[in-house]
Amino acid sequence: MPNSTTQQITLTRPDDFHLHVREGDALKSVVPHTAKQFARAIIMPNLANPVTTVEHASVYRDEVLKAVPNSDFQPLMTLYLTDNITAETIIEAKACGFIHALKLYPAGATTNSDKGVTDIRNIYPALEAMQKVGLPLLVHGEVTDPAIDIFDREQVFIETILEPLITQFPDLKIVLEHITTKDAVDFVSSASNNIAATVTAHHLLMNRNAIFTGGIRPHHYCLPVLKRETHRQALIKAATSGNPKFFLGTDSAPHSQTAKESACGCAGMYTAYHAMELYAEAFDKADALDKLEAFASFYGADFYGLPRNSSSITLNRENWKIPESLQLGKEKIIPLRASELCEWKME
Repeated sequence: MPNSTTQQITLTRPDDFHLHVREGDALKSVVPHTAKQFARAIIMPNLANPVTTVEHASVYRDEVLKAVPNSDFQPLMTLYLTDNITAETIIEAKACGFIHALKLYPAGATTNSDKGVTDIRNIYPALEAMQKVGLPLLVHGEVTDPAIDIFDREQVFIETILEPLITQFPDLKIVLEHITTKDAVDFVSSASNNIAATVTAHHLLMNRNAIFTGGIRPHHYCLPVLKRETHRQALIKAATSGNPKFFLGTDSAPHSQTAKESACGCAGMYTAYHAMELYAEAFDKADALDKLEAFASFYGADFYGLPRNSSSITLNRENWKIPESLQLGKEKIIPLRASELCEWKME
């Protein structure tokens, strides 16, 4: 049960270590939501034309910064791994100073992943260079074999791809992104200190029943898909444990209302607008508000070797209605739990 005596919490300003902001008009709409709450964010590189070069990352970084001209928000850029990436690109990425990681998308695993890696062995030279220079590998941890049940794809990825990878590159820093299963929690917990994981607010708050409550709920569809309640409980336990291997990454993924509410809807939930309020609710329900600051503000920065932020944010226990919709360029986006009450509000 939540600790109802706590009415206000002040936290060191948090960081979002997994964020999608798209590009163009959509980017201009969503980046301000993140900049309002977070000091920094790891920006995902899976654009329609993926960010595979340092030059492209620099241009993309400038686009993000222009969306919040009067803010001190810092985008932390990443590169998209392809079968053809070279060790030289890794060295260049490390030297530039604004690229903080590289992202592994198994080809076909999620939005704009078709140009991703088809065989992990194809990027061994790049991974060797990353291990040497200290650039983390960010992993979308799902296999894409259609014979594997969608609810098992994270577990199978860990067993068949990630465990052999760690044996091959024992000193490579790896973040298993947006974990969804007890299997992932157990794996990360027992792994060496260079292995960590991000946890989303939506995977802390919902299980797979939410996809079907009252009918098909397209705005509750994401990848990796929501899992059983036993897995959600394992995620809550990990996020509130005080274990520095688990830290905040929203995986906020903007798609227009029409793209979500279609015959073949896009995967992703939009939480950037009210992310910290959602995390506060999840931690409050677990009677663990005292663990939220380290999870949101310390552990990710420490893992990436970044200084902890010096500013702060304040959240008050206050019921407010999440907007029915928000602008996404010239279209609309439906935030998670649109028109429903949220129990915490950021000042």
